Amino acid sequence: MPETRTWQVRWRSAQRSARAATRAAVRTARGAADAARQTWQATPRHTQQTWRLTAVSAATGLAVAIVAVAAAGPWDSGQRTAERTEAAVVDGASGEHHAAVPARPAPSAPPVLPALGVPTAGTAGRGAAPAPTDAGLADALAPLLKDPALGSLRTASVLDVAARRQVFGAGQDKAATPASTVKLATAVAALATRGPDHRIDTTAVLAGKDRVVLVGGGDPTLTARAPRPDAAEQPASLRALAEATARALHRRHLTTVGLDYDASAYAGPVQHPIGPNENIAPVTALMTDEARLDDSDHGPAPRETDPAYAAARTFADLLHEDGITVDGAPAAAKAPAKPERLAAVHSLPLSALVERMLTNSDNDIAEALARQTALGAGRPASFSGAAAAVRAALARQHLPLAGAVFADGSGLDRADKVSAGLLAHLLLQASDPGQPALRPVVTGLPVAAFTGTLSNRYTGQSAGAGAVRAKTGTLTGVNTLAGTVVDADGRLLVFSFMTSGTTDPQGAQKALDNLASTVANCGCR
Repeated sequence: MPETRTWQVRWRSAQRSARAATRAAVRTARGAADAARQTWQATPRHTQQTWRLTAVSAATGLAVAIVAVAAAGPWDSGQRTAERTEAAVVDGASGEHHAAVPARPAPSAPPVLPALGVPTAGTAGRGAAPAPTDAGLADALAPLLKDPALGSLRTASVLDVAARRQVFGAGQDKAATPASTVKLATAVAALATRGPDHRIDTTAVLAGKDRVVLVGGGDPTLTARAPRPDAAEQPASLRALAEATARALHRRHLTTVGLDYDASAYAGPVQHPIGPNENIAPVTALMTDEARLDDSDHGPAPRETDPAYAAARTFADLLHEDGITVDGAPAAAKAPAKPERLAAVHSLPLSALVERMLTNSDNDIAEALARQTALGAGRPASFSGAAAAVRAALARQHLPLAGAVFADGSGLDRADKVSAGLLAHLLLQASDPGQPALRPVVTGLPVAAFTGTLSNRYTGQSAGAGAVRAKTGTLTGVNTLAGTVVDADGRLLVFSFMTSGTTDPQGAQKALDNLASTVANCGCR
């Protein structure tokens, strides 16, 4: 009985607290309502009409959101389950998860895309949402393109995915420097040529009776570091290759060998045209951890000057740990035409490499994917061979290539030129349910205010945060943004905004972000 009374007392106390909180909330709401009424009465009639429309839209959206969240529950692995259901893609398996437990909630691609090719409940299909009109988008976007933070060249293209047509354009056919948005072209070309399931091998072969050759296939994510326990998928490991090679040598009763390394899969100069730079390593078919001299895994970092030799030297040390003595220093050599394979490791699938490249704007992966495109097309895996292969692959996709120049795969070279129309059409192809092999181009795009190169942008823009997915591009005087967005009516659009001649990079970025957020916030009919 004493326990029962105690619980009764606590229950009554909780009820009293709840009632007091409710009364306080009501008083606060009444005060806010009085203040809003006074402001309303002092507002011009035409502004009142605009506010009425905004209020109705906001209330409707809030009601829908409340129902959706209530039905789906809160967050699941960094994304709302309601968003995932609403945005299901064709196979339901797209999206790369780079960590088992993300450091912060980061929606993967499907939640912010409406169903591509899959009818959603209560609709007639993927084109059921009202389409924006050309005039409506022009009214919303044309004034923003006049932002003084933008440079002298300002171009734009917005396409309706369901209708497969342009709904807004401004100089969309003019070729301009794309910076890192050229990675969209690299990604589409690599996926179209090699396929999303292609993996890149790194092998150890026997040359003669006691000489090992480490052969690089161009895997840009080969690592010599210990496996990360929080990684959902592990890249190919040089340590694992050394262990397997040592086992194979022990079976042959070999404990002392010579070591060569073969990076001949790539041709031409290894140095990027911009010269030595912390944004990219020398481009070679054999390297570990992108030749980084620190413990970073993306972004600028000091690099090895000879990544292939450094990888071979590390491989020799790892063999020594497994009981194999390497006689002398590693030397560059070509593997025999028909070698005896000792061991091999395989990269993550090309789909995962594309997603990582786009999310982090990884220049080393971009150049590797351009060369994979060349290898798949039977061309020399050099800067020039890759450029020709990328262009040919995009031509087969019937993309608008007028004025396009692909000087590299990463966008670091200012000689690159593409149009806003090309970037938008690349995204249109990747969003097409009929081309599932290109889907990693969409799923790898950074999410505004959440992931990759957009993690620190859109933080104050509720319309764009979490809704805009886009590839960024930045060089001195150049700012670009191209991606996907679902507008206020639920219509999937792709966009590309480009500007050159900017003097305020932060202001230019904000202007581009405002353009994308406006598309997200606009029914524009």
